[in-house]
Amino acid sequence: MRELHLIAHDIRSCENIGALFRTADALGVHKIWLTGYTPAPPDPKIQKTALGAENAVVFEKHEDIEQVLKQLDEEGFTLVGLELGAESVDIRSYAPPDKIALLLGTETTGIPPSLIERCDHLIQIPMHGVKESMNVTIAAAIASYAILNHSV
Repeated sequence: MRELHLIAHDIRSCENIGALFRTADALGVHKIWLTGYTPAPPDPKIQKTALGAENAVVFEKHEDIEQVLKQLDEEGFTLVGLELGAESVDIRSYAPPDKIALLLGTETTGIPPSLIERCDHLIQIPMHGVKESMNVTIAAAIASYAILNHSV
């Protein structure tokens, strides 16, 4: 069974974090890592959108993402960035490993270049509109579903 962790790095919106907890709970994500300035429970705004999922999903809060990345690497996780880009693989053709940590970036600028360099793989959700972006929680939900339900 595949083990998926989400790394929410520098995501400012408490509402997005609450929705991320609900998504993780619904899809069977193993753990959420809240890094950088990402807010963490307990927080009334997170609780309002998480609807109790913040109590059901395992999470850790760390300001230093490097500490988290080192730990995940030592535990055998593959670091995958969810980011549009020339080197990103279409999520529909990506064969996820058994232990995967999915890195999510900020709502406005995505994953910083220094962290993109740290990723083992980059994946993207094909876009058809003119905006070529979506809410971080929606993107995380689509990617998590695809990763957890990919048949070998």
